[in-house]
Amino acid sequence: MSNPAPVVGQWYARPGGDSFEVVAIDRDDGTIEIQYFDGTIEELDFDGWREEEIEAAEAPEDWTGSVDVDPEDTENEFDSVPGNGNSPLDAIDRGEADGYSELELPEEPQDRPTG
Repeated sequence: MSNPAPVVGQWYARPGGDSFEVVAIDRDDGTIEIQYFDGTIEELDFDGWREEEIEAAEAPEDWTGSVDVDPEDTENEFDSVPGNGNSPLDAIDRGEADGYSELELPEEPQDRPTG
């Protein structure tokens, strides 16, 4: 079984473990930064992501657990539409598209039979 590609803003979990959100991907360093619901930050390298058992998960109902947000901070969050207004697709965040990843992990080399 292969792990899903990491997507910034998406939630994942280890079987039987805590869920976490991918908050950054650094191609230069070869790392993926994750944040748990309680705010703890961890960094995985690309090989670590591939080797661990990770599955896609739903975001927690109360997504404010790891951030300091007051209700009045989000009252007018959706008053304006991003983009220039010429195309309805301007308002879509690529990270919200199902299956989109900023990082495509290279396939692991398969052992080839010699013969």
